[in-house]
Amino acid sequence: MSASLQKQTVTEPLWMKSLLILIAVGFMTLLVILPVWMIFAEALKDGLTPYLHALSEPDAISALKLTLLVSAIAVPLNLVFGIAASWAIAKFEFRGKHLLITLIDLPFSVSPVISGLIYVLLFGTHSVLGNWLIANGISILFAVPGIVLATIFVTFPFVARELIPLMQEQGSDEEEAAVMLGASGWQTFWRVTLPNIKWGLLYGVLLCNARAMGEFGAVSVVSGHIRGLTNTIPLHVEVLYNEYNFLAAFAVASLLTVLALVTLVLKTIIERRFSRD
Repeated sequence: MSASLQKQTVTEPLWMKSLLILIAVGFMTLLVILPVWMIFAEALKDGLTPYLHALSEPDAISALKLTLLVSAIAVPLNLVFGIAASWAIAKFEFRGKHLLITLIDLPFSVSPVISGLIYVLLFGTHSVLGNWLIANGISILFAVPGIVLATIFVTFPFVARELIPLMQEQGSDEEEAAVMLGASGWQTFWRVTLPNIKWGLLYGVLLCNARAMGEFGAVSVVSGHIRGLTNTIPLHVEVLYNEYNFLAAFAVASLLTVLALVTLVLKTIIERRFSRD
């Protein structure tokens, strides 16, 4: 009797299931599938040759190279920070632990444009540090270093936030056992800790890389929009669209769309492997 009542309480009517599925599919179609289809439709509406020409322009190639360079610098640095921060938070007790967690979440609560303005105030010509950098011929703003710093700031929570709950759930029993058996700190990390967090680590790196390549707000503030020099792919798309070069804008935007789709596929694969382990 109780089992029958429980089954009735958790089983929804067919019409409700159908309605919920219809709403979910409708939102996905309107907000995801339709925009993705429109990007490729607009990019390829004049054929493949104009599409490839828009992607092979020097400014587009420069934007792609800069985007990959910034991601190649920001993601490994955030990887090191994420592992160190999550290991310290999950495995040890120390003063300032809650403050560190709050600081890790800071980029989630601060607008990327505001974070970019912080770097302008810090390294701009009206600051003491900015004047010293200019006097010594060091360029931070409107150059690659400023773009890298802004990207690191907006992406550094992703790896740490993925690993902290995972490490806290796993506890430290295995690490303590390894140390008692004579393993060094590095041996414990490589042979015990890292295998246990590998899928969560890959997932965090994947999200970090996706955000790094698609970041617009913070990078827009510190880049200076110098064509061929400091424009990443999102900034180059904006420039092309503002110039009413819609075909080229959608063509370059399709690169980010492809990267997003690849990220989605990899995310699904990692989630499946993570759930199996």
